[in-house]
Amino acid sequence: MFKAIGRLFTKVKEGLSKTRTAIGGALRKLIGAGRAIDRRFLEELEETLLAADIGVAKTEEILSELQRRYKDGEIAKGEDLLAYLKQTLRAELANPDHELLFDQKPYVVLVVGVNGAGKTTTIAKLAKRYKDQGKSVLIAAGDTYRAAAIEQLQIWADRVGVELIKSQTGGDAAAVAFDAVAAGIARGSDLVLIDTAGRLHNKEHLMRELEKVRRVMQKRLPTAPHATLLVLDATAGQNAVQQAKVFKDSMGVTGLVLTKLDGTAKGGAIIQVRRELGLPVRFIGVGEGMDDLQPFDPDAFVEAIFGDG
Repeated sequence: MFKAIGRLFTKVKEGLSKTRTAIGGALRKLIGAGRAIDRRFLEELEETLLAADIGVAKTEEILSELQRRYKDGEIAKGEDLLAYLKQTLRAELANPDHELLFDQKPYVVLVVGVNGAGKTTTIAKLAKRYKDQGKSVLIAAGDTYRAAAIEQLQIWADRVGVELIKSQTGGDAAAVAFDAVAAGIARGSDLVLIDTAGRLHNKEHLMRELEKVRRVMQKRLPTAPHATLLVLDATAGQNAVQQAKVFKDSMGVTGLVLTKLDGTAKGGAIIQVRRELGLPVRFIGVGEGMDDLQPFDPDAFVEAIFGDG
C-alpha cells in the first residue's frame, strides 16, 4: 500500500514539475530572505498566485487572511506562510474519497467535454485502469460525427483489450449509447464508458444531443448514467471554466478530469475550476503514458507543488 502511495506521489510530482517551478520555486525565493509581509511582499505573492491560474477570488482571499494572521502573530516566518497555503489549498480541494463508486452493474459513465480536451485518451486510460483492477469494461464510440474519433477509440480498445460498441460515421449517438448499455447488461460488464461529441460551435444543438443520449440510454437502464465526467484541458485556463459551465448546467456533471497538467505551469487552474464549479476533481492527467491518469489526491497535489526538495 505504501509503495503504491509513493508511486502516486512520484508521478504527480513529476507531472507537475512546471507548476512546481512556477509556484513553489517562486514562493521559496520570495520567503527565503525572511522578509516581512509588507505591501511589496503581498504584491509579489499576488503575482505568483495569479500567474499559476489560482484565480482572482481565491488569491484575494489568501492575501486577506494572510494579512490578518500576520497582524495577529499567527504567521511570523516563511514556514508559517507555506503551512497556511498548504492548509487552505487542501481545504479548497477536498474530495469525497472515491473515484467511481461501482455501486451498480454495469456502472455507466458518460464522458463529456470539448474536442481536443483529451476525452478519447481519458476513456482509454480509464478502461486500462479498471481492466487492470480485474473489471470487465466496454467502450462506446458515441462521438459519431468524427470518423477519427471512432478509429482512435478502436485502436485504444484493441490495445487495452476491451470491446468497442460503435456505428458508422454520422450514426445516431443515442443508439450507440443504448446498444452499449444493453451489451453491458447482457455481458455482465462492470463498467461501460461512453464517449460523446464535443462540438461547442452550436451549444444548443450539442446539449440537445447529449440530453437525448441520456434519455435514450435510460430506456434500457433507468439509473444510467451513474457518473458524468467532464474532461477539461488544464492548459485552456479560463476558457476551460467557461466551457465547463455550459456542460454542468445542461448535463448534470458529477466529477471532473483535468488533463495535460504536465504541459502547463498553471496547475492552480484546478483550484479555480473546483471553486467555480463546485464539483470534485476525480482524476488528473500528468503525462502521456497509459498509467499517467491518476486519481486526484489533494494532499499529493499540494505537496507536489509546495513540498521540499
